[in-house]
Amino acid sequence: MYSNKEILRVAYPIFLSFIAQNLVNVTDTAFLGRVGEVELGASALAGVFYMTLFMIGMGFSVGSQILIARRNGEENYGKIGEVFHHGLVFLMLLAVVIILLTQAFASNFLHSILSSPAIFEASVKFLDIRIFGLLFIFPNSLFRSFYIGITRTRILIWNAIIMASVNILLDYTLIFGHFGFPQMGIAGAALASVIAEATALLFMTTYTILTVDRARYNMNFSIHLRFSIIKRILSVSVYTMIQSFLSIGTWFIFFMGIEHLGERSLAVSNVVRSLYLLMLLPIWALSITCNTLVSNLIGAGGQDKVIPLIWRVIRLAMIIVLPLAIFIVFFPTYFIRIYTDDITLVNDTVAPLLVLTSSLLLAALGSMFFNAMSGTGNTKSALGIELISIVLYLIYMWVLIFQLQASVAWCWTTEHLYWTILFIFSFWYLRKGSWKGKVI
Repeated sequence: MYSNKEILRVAYPIFLSFIAQNLVNVTDTAFLGRVGEVELGASALAGVFYMTLFMIGMGFSVGSQILIARRNGEENYGKIGEVFHHGLVFLMLLAVVIILLTQAFASNFLHSILSSPAIFEASVKFLDIRIFGLLFIFPNSLFRSFYIGITRTRILIWNAIIMASVNILLDYTLIFGHFGFPQMGIAGAALASVIAEATALLFMTTYTILTVDRARYNMNFSIHLRFSIIKRILSVSVYTMIQSFLSIGTWFIFFMGIEHLGERSLAVSNVVRSLYLLMLLPIWALSITCNTLVSNLIGAGGQDKVIPLIWRVIRLAMIIVLPLAIFIVFFPTYFIRIYTDDITLVNDTVAPLLVLTSSLLLAALGSMFFNAMSGTGNTKSALGIELISIVLYLIYMWVLIFQLQASVAWCWTTEHLYWTILFIFSFWYLRKGSWKGKVI
């Protein structure tokens, strides 16, 4: 059984890396909030569209992480390099395919679903540049999965700090046109993020070459590929790829619905989304830790320690999150004013922010049990639970937005429903115990 200290030793670098990485989102939103409401809303919609595509590769990396952690727990270190090497080739090919498809079809797709011509024009301008970030963020996500899987997570802090620092500097330079550069607006935010992701990948590659015992992990790159290994990775990863795509894709559908409520509603939702992501960071970091520790535990024969570990991690998550949530409840405008000086926009954002803050306990329960379930290796069942949650989420969202024309605050109660369903089904699956004989 892992102690609190051991859990935090793995989790805190992931958490700090998420904080630094999320500064990219915060910076983009804060700067574009001072350009205009159209740019603020468009960056939300196009940004979530990009995240949806990114999550396909991220889902593959999560599946790879489960395999890497299992081999690490078994002390079968040589197989780790096989997973990494084949995964890297697969992800680079996947990035090229997604970029080509996006350039061919995304503009027509967005034109058909958006009601505001201004939002459409700004979204396309952002996405035309932003999409090339997949060439760098896909392999970077695999590096992150490798280090999480072997529980050597401290390097993730520096990777994220480098990415955030480059992005902040270039956002300021390119959005507003400082230091002799042209004023690019929303396109500058997109270019800044792509360059930041490329810089982070260069750092991770260099660090791995210089410091990792590549002989131990069989990390010597070779052009010789075996389809049987890719097939084995996909047997776990294909379900996490679909699940990750659908989970963020649902948010994209949500933002499309919000866009039909007006440009102000979309701008409010972008600010709320950014603050909500900040509150979720400790939960996400600990849920990823829970995923890899569960896989390591099972690899070492510790199946009976899995559920006590999950509850221990949930308690740690709430100890970290509750003080921040209480502070936001009492002083919401201090956080909102990071993104905008428009007092009416600030006031409109308070109620949705408080609604989302109230969902954090459910998010901790749902995220932790769901990621632990994926850590058992049964990603197919995890996908089934995700699908049930998403269908009910979409039905509820449709009623709120298109039937009731509800306020933005009420629309964000979709998060409460989603996390509750995810928790109930994941908890039931893990209590049932059929996963204990799963071999991957």
